[in-house]
Amino acid sequence: MYLSFFGLNEKPFAITPDPRYLFLSERHGEGLAHLIYGVTESGGFIQLTGEVGTGKTTLVRTLLGQLPAEVDVALVLNPQLSALEFLCAICEELGVEMPADTSSSKALVDALNRHLLAAHARGRRTILLVDEAQNLSSAVLEQVRLLTNLETARQKLLQIILIGQPELRELLGRVELRQLAQRVTGRYHLEPLTRDETLAYIDHRLRVAGALREIFQPAAKRSVYRLSGGIPRLVNVICDRALLGAYSRESREVTPAIVRRAAREVEGEDAPRRGWLWPAGAFAVAVAAAAVAWWQFAPQAPADVNLPLAGVAQADAAGSEPEPSAAPAPMPPADAEAGTAVATDAADTANDDEPPPPALPDLLASRPTSPTGAVARLLALWGAPAPPGSGCQQAADAAGLACLVQRGTWPVLRQLDRPAMLTLIDADGGRHYPVLTALDEREAELLIGDERFRLPLAEVGEFWFGDYLLVWRPPTGRVESLRPGSQGEGVRWLQQSLAALDGSPAPGADQPAVFDAALEERLRAFQRRNRLQVDGLAGQQTQILINSLLAAENAPRLSDAAQ
Repeated sequence: MYLSFFGLNEKPFAITPDPRYLFLSERHGEGLAHLIYGVTESGGFIQLTGEVGTGKTTLVRTLLGQLPAEVDVALVLNPQLSALEFLCAICEELGVEMPADTSSSKALVDALNRHLLAAHARGRRTILLVDEAQNLSSAVLEQVRLLTNLETARQKLLQIILIGQPELRELLGRVELRQLAQRVTGRYHLEPLTRDETLAYIDHRLRVAGALREIFQPAAKRSVYRLSGGIPRLVNVICDRALLGAYSRESREVTPAIVRRAAREVEGEDAPRRGWLWPAGAFAVAVAAAAVAWWQFAPQAPADVNLPLAGVAQADAAGSEPEPSAAPAPMPPADAEAGTAVATDAADTANDDEPPPPALPDLLASRPTSPTGAVARLLALWGAPAPPGSGCQQAADAAGLACLVQRGTWPVLRQLDRPAMLTLIDADGGRHYPVLTALDEREAELLIGDERFRLPLAEVGEFWFGDYLLVWRPPTGRVESLRPGSQGEGVRWLQQSLAALDGSPAPGADQPAVFDAALEERLRAFQRRNRLQVDGLAGQQTQILINSLLAAENAPRLSDAAQ
């Protein structure tokens, strides 16, 4: 109803788990990284929990769209099954040849084991992903534990990822399930969005839906955060209702008052009888106004949409080559001397035999890329080999490195100063994965296949929507987020690093390595100076920037290659 009025291509705040709308906050990025780790590593369990509406299912859908080709997945969405039904569901998902007696757990497990051994012999990995796992019965959980006994002499045959609400943590904390809990090798709890993340989340979804201008007033977005608590599903419901309210009032902007009324209606509170419903005549006038507005404000062609991050995705088949648009030639200044024009003509004539530099769409169409190949080239810049079929983190671990999957901008990449794999989206929706090896204020150097090309940022920016994967070296050798209350080697590194950047004395070895209030304040000041999210947490982006500013590690840099 309101799409043409606001110049949108589709509803930006639908509550279906569409991976195209995935917004990778720091928490969601880490959650996705845990799932990717579960796919690329073998053995044990991965546990992802979060409150209702925080985006767990969207992460799962994103993961499923990015699986390596050699991974088979059994996805169980309805876990309210008996142990026998649960086994049957897994076998059906994997296409296991069912035994004659499907009422026998032993027969089903034996058939599953034969299937997994055959898949392992072909170099394939198998994942069991259970959503809403907090609803699993004790009998099914015991069956899940027994499935981890399916293994070879060197590795497990089945990797299990459990997705659930916070009750899943309580469930696995029971004494009778301690054997299962001890096999969980990775745990992550998904928190609601912060205020700044909520504001960015609203803008992100509007851009993906094709918005060309600001629709929500800044104060309205802050009201959405206060009323939703940063839970993405509630943000979606409130914003969708607010857009309808603004449309019914013929308001080009969503105001805080409209947001508050939308929240009241979402919560089911009584509203005035007429609410936002209009008489038939007024509605006809609104439709006519919407048509005029659409004619005035609609883009000439559908805006590209932001596709999900593809750090470990398989490359799409190369699409048809888009037709390049011809840019008008620049006119010479009115007071240009004739001699300059003659010299220019002579230079043009001399260069007639040199072909013009290829456009980026031509480069992408003629040089197929894949995430696996791009990751291998990215790791090679660090001197780290990437074994065939390995994921980024799996290959990086052996060299003491880590992989960061994130969204950002050119200034962010310039600030982090590390080569990165970019995800480019062409006009046909095809995805391409060049490696960014150099970056300055005007140009980017891309490694496309095995060739390097320098291209204007404006040209690359038409195909890049902010998704990137970079490699970095954690100061302690492992990825950890340092927060108030943390202790140990990582905190000592943070104390010494901030002291070096501030020019202040570093704490002595006899002083405790504790993340106290003073260290938090110094970290917040550092984040504020460097335009980072000021949250007092030393996450991956903060740690990478500190390393870059200190120049303390032997690492490939975008700035060095750009010189």
